[in-house]
Amino acid sequence: MLVQHPAAGKRGRFERFSEAASNFTSSPAFYVVCLVLVALFIAAHAAGLEITWQLLAGDLMTSVTLLLLALLKNAERRAEHAIQRKLDAIAAALLEQDEGQARKAQENLRKAIRMEDEV
Repeated sequence: MLVQHPAAGKRGRFERFSEAASNFTSSPAFYVVCLVLVALFIAAHAAGLEITWQLLAGDLMTSVTLLLLALLKNAERRAEHAIQRKLDAIAAALLEQDEGQARKAQENLRKAIRMEDEV
C-alpha cells in the first residue's frame, strides 16, 4: 500500500471524515463530551468501583486521545500542504513577473489562494 500525503490528489472518505471530525472536535459539544468522560473516570475512582470499571473508563479516555491524535495529524498535514502550495505559487508569480511573463503564474496563484475550499 502506497501512503500519500493527505492533501495530495482528490479527497477520499477518510479526508472528508477527518475534516468533519476535526470540525466536531473543535466544538463546544465535544468539550462537553470530554468533560463527561473525565467525570466518569473520576466517579469510577471515587465510588471505589471494581478495577474493571476503572480500567474501562481509562481505556475509553486513552482511545479517544489516540483517535484525536490521528485526526490532528491529518489536519496538520493538509494545512501544511496547502501553505506550501501557496508559497510555491507566490514564488513562481514573483519570478515570472520579474521576467515579464506573469500570466500563467498569476493564474496558478489565484488557484492556490482559493485552495482553502478544496482542503
